[in-house]
Order: sequence, then structure tokens, then C-alpha cells
Amino acid sequence: MRKIAVVLVTIATLGIYTPTALLEANADEDKDTLSSKADVNEAVSDSTEAEQIDFNIAPDKPSSRDYIVNQLTEKAKEQTITKFGPKIASRVEDEFTSVILPNIEAVLQTIVEKNAADEYTYFAITEEPAKGYGERIFNVYDNKKAEDVAKFHVRRDNRPMEGYYFNFHYHLSSDGFKEHHDIGDIFWEKNTPPKWMA
Repeated sequence: MRKIAVVLVTIATLGIYTPTALLEANADEDKDTLSSKADVNEAVSDSTEAEQIDFNIAPDKPSSRDYIVNQLTEKAKEQTITKFGPKIASRVEDEFTSVILPNIEAVLQTIVEKNAADEYTYFAITEEPAKGYGERIFNVYDNKKAEDVAKFHVRRDNRPMEGYYFNFHYHLSSDGFKEHHDIGDIFWEKNTPPKWMA
């Protein structure tokens, strides 16, 4: 298994990194059972063929709107879970995935549809959610125009007699990011939630 791990890591990093620790740890145990060069070359050749097949798998239309929306949604989910941190994510991830994420996807679909043909292919999700008490989850960024298209935030709301809620909302560049557009809420509890990314 260690030899296979070494081969796979070496292939995945294109030979830039070879995990010598795995090789050295196993070298003393397997002096008598080393494979011949032909076996190693055959294993590497098989792995290379499998890797080439994986690289050739691509969607039919990588610039289609649905594909772009799916990519943006996946990245948005990843960024939101990162922002939650393990303490918050362990308690709200399921509700986020079933209630809030479909609403975020619908908003992303609308943003993509409102843009001229093929302009949306330059859209990306930023990768720096705000830590501590900051609201920013991610921005939808237009790489061609070098500007933000939308900003997605989550705010902690302390509602008297109810407890804390996470309020998800977004802002659009069309109104100078002033208008507050609601996505949805997730209830936390009456106690103060931990800081983001904690």
C-alpha cells in the first residue's frame, strides 16, 4: 500500500514531490520483496493511462449557463462551510444545505441570466470569507471587468426572547451594494454563537 501511495503521489505532483519518508520507512521491511523494474514500469504505465483518462473527462459545454451556475454554487457552498468553521458547521450544515444553498443557487442563476451572452463565463467566487464577526462569505467577481457583481453575507441577529439567528443576504453592484436582499435565516440558539471560522 505504501508503494502505491508513493507512486500515486509522485504521479499526482508530476514528479515534483516524492514522499521519501514512505519509501525509507518501508525499505528495511521489504528488502527481500522488491519488485523488478518491469513490474514498477508496468504499474507506473497503468497509473499514467488512468490519469490521462481522468484528465480528458470534461463537460460537454463548459461555458453553458447551467455549468457555470453549478460551479459557482459548489464554490459558494465550500466558502460558506469554511466561514462557519467546524463549531458552527457541525450544527447548521444540514439546514444550510437543504434550505439556504438552493436559495443561493437561485440567486446565482438570476445573476448569470441577467448578463450578456458569455459575459458570465468570467465570473468567479472570491476565496476570503471574513473571520471573527465580519459578514462577508464570498463575492461574485467578474474577472473580465475586474469588479464585484454581487456580495453574499451572513449576519448574526439576536432577536429578543427568541435567540440568535444567522441571516443570509446579498448585495448587488447594480444599486451600489446598498440594497439588502434576503436569502434566509437559520436559528442557532439563545447562547451567543462562536466567532466565524472558529
